[in-house]
Amino acid sequence: MASGDFCSPGEGMEMLQQVCSKQLPPCNLSEEDLLQNPHFSQLLLSLSQHVDESGLSLTLAKEQAQAWKDVRLHKTTWLRSEILQRVIQELLVDYYVKTQDADLTSEDRKFHETLEQRLLVTELTRLLGPSQEREVPPLLGLEKADLLELMPPSEDFVYMRARLPLEVEEQLKKKCFTVLCYHNPSSDLDSETLKAAKVWNLAEVLAGEKQQCQAAKSQQEEQMVLLEKKSATYSQVLLRCLALLQRLLQEHRLKTQSELDRINAQYLEIKCSAMILKLRMEELKILSDTYTAEKVEVHRLIRDRLEGAIRLQEQDMEKSRQVLNTYEVLGEEFDKLVKEYTQLKQAAENKRWTLQEFNKACR
Repeated sequence: MASGDFCSPGEGMEMLQQVCSKQLPPCNLSEEDLLQNPHFSQLLLSLSQHVDESGLSLTLAKEQAQAWKDVRLHKTTWLRSEILQRVIQELLVDYYVKTQDADLTSEDRKFHETLEQRLLVTELTRLLGPSQEREVPPLLGLEKADLLELMPPSEDFVYMRARLPLEVEEQLKKKCFTVLCYHNPSSDLDSETLKAAKVWNLAEVLAGEKQQCQAAKSQQEEQMVLLEKKSATYSQVLLRCLALLQRLLQEHRLKTQSELDRINAQYLEIKCSAMILKLRMEELKILSDTYTAEKVEVHRLIRDRLEGAIRLQEQDMEKSRQVLNTYEVLGEEFDKLVKEYTQLKQAAENKRWTLQEFNKACR
């Protein structure tokens, strides 16, 4: 195939997808893989011309088809012989079940006994095999001629051979009706003529249903391949999304974390200041509810008087300090002055403390 035909983006890529999904299912390649490896893609397209959908070469596929055809032919031949032998064995089993019935005729007994004897002798003859190919002595010294002596009379054999096709046909008809009733239970109430007509088309119906099942199975396999591709694509997309999320976390969240912490700290600081102001407001509200305007005015007058008394005491204390400085050289007289000074100082401190407590109460 020419490279120009391969490089067409639409049909070439669609053909590659079909090759990878049907003819080469182990090659689970995505569209990206095919685009990145154009020579390998061209090799796959060239290889698809020499293989079938199962991956075999065309020559091997043809030989395999012929081999399967021969196998089906031999299988059909074997099934015919096996079915005939099993039907004959079932006829004999049914005969032994019916031996307890006294209504059996002599013809029925002769037919079944002749059939059983002929079948037994034929089976034993087959087990002995050809005499010229046998290297060891035969079992119990028996030869094929000894077994042929046990064959039923020719008249009975002719009667049995003439009746056997009818009996086999009747037994097969019962089995066909059983299969028909199993496939379509409503046919159990139909007449034999209608059942025979349905049995005539039963093989075609079963073949159609088998073909539908095979088509559904093939479609399911295609869906499974498509599901595997979708799962692989989904896993790749998921891994890319995880890598992108990790990158976003590393590049954006970590960078903005310090700014976010600063904003949170500022918010908490403002909130704390608001709480302090709220507490101060509650305190002032309590004070305003406790003290009226008249009480505040009286407290103000008392405070003014106390502040005036404190000033007078401070002036007296200053005068006393000056006197002390003047009479520092005196002895006993100086001690008297010290005591007086101490009393004045203590009185001033008491009044100052009273004024401070009053100011606290007025706030």
